Amino acid sequence: MNGAFIVACLMLFLFLGLMVILSAIKIVPEYERGVIFRLGRLVGARGPGIFLVIPVFERMVRVDTRVITMDVPAQEVITLDNVTIKVNAVLYFQVMNPNWAVTKVVDYIRATMQIAQTTLRSVVGQGELDDLLAQREKINQKLQQIIDEQTEPWGIKVTIVEVKDVELPQNMQRAMAKQAEAEREKRAKLIHAEGELQASRALADAAAVIASEPATLQLRYLQTLTEISVEKNSTIIFPLPIDTLKTFFDTRNDRQ
Repeated sequence: MNGAFIVACLMLFLFLGLMVILSAIKIVPEYERGVIFRLGRLVGARGPGIFLVIPVFERMVRVDTRVITMDVPAQEVITLDNVTIKVNAVLYFQVMNPNWAVTKVVDYIRATMQIAQTTLRSVVGQGELDDLLAQREKINQKLQQIIDEQTEPWGIKVTIVEVKDVELPQNMQRAMAKQAEAEREKRAKLIHAEGELQASRALADAAAVIASEPATLQLRYLQTLTEISVEKNSTIIFPLPIDTLKTFFDTRNDRQ
């Protein structure tokens, strides 16, 4: 009886010892770090790989160091020129200092999200709608700089902030469409006027050549007559200036 009890106690102690040893062994993958606390005090980050912790006296908190992608929900913003829009963005960040991410903020992901939302509303509200649509890269850089400065004390590095979509009111969309249409009409009229100017200059040069050589005018009339005769017309009206017949009149007078 006593022998069986002793064997049972030994088996229990061996089992407990094995459990303690297994709980002391920690394995952390390459993309994580284990932040160790000993009796409540910060010891530091360990890993990646396998290491030992003191059971009961030490506690480990896992921290993911990979880049986290987060969608910033659409924010309703009033721009500097009093236009109400909805804008959303995407945020990329990662933990650079696991110790700070655990000890200096309760939930670094939620805290970063809240800062991103408030910063997005603030930055977009300080500019005009045209600046938001035309200078998207500049606004993205400003957002990234401001958010990164506020999350740096937590050991968080914000790498990219991109404004994804800008939702405009229907009346503003119609107004912008009219503006774009007017701009296209303006360009069309300018191109047409420039063509007229070039054509008038070409005609002026042609008139100067014809004026210097009167015979060219006769050739031009003959060419025009040839072009008209190609058409299937029953009657051809051809203007004949008096200057064209002047040569024949002068020739006849000389003979007389």
